[in-house]
Amino acid sequence: MLYQRKLVVNTEGRGTYDITAEIRSLLSEAGAAVGLCHVFIHHTSASLIVTENADLSVRRDLDAFMARLVPDGDPLFEHDAEGMDDMPAHVRSMLTQSGLAIPIINWQLGLGTWQGIYVWEHRTMAHRREITVSVLGADNPDPVRE
Repeated sequence: MLYQRKLVVNTEGRGTYDITAEIRSLLSEAGAAVGLCHVFIHHTSASLIVTENADLSVRRDLDAFMARLVPDGDPLFEHDAEGMDDMPAHVRSMLTQSGLAIPIINWQLGLGTWQGIYVWEHRTMAHRREITVSVLGADNPDPVRE
């Protein structure tokens, strides 16, 4: 079976936005017992991450690390058509991921206990981010063996 849906995430500026529940809902709609859930963001200044979902300080620390690694307004960058955060947002996106592949195990996302799926907005202004979720799976497989 192949299932595909578009998901829209409205961000309020730089930071992480939990989309785990939305992905789980789409997976439930797809009805796959086993397979692969692929999540792809259609942008070059936002990315996708799987990270800690229990302690907000982890995501704040990731933001702080990225700000130190790729600061806004760095004179190294020529591209600033949309502001001081323009090129840094592209670099931050390139350093992370535009797509994630998550196993489907017994009708569930195969995430660890403390893992969540997040859009990481790298721009300081609000944006409308489009994500495609594709599920390739089967609805009546042999039991999953670990």
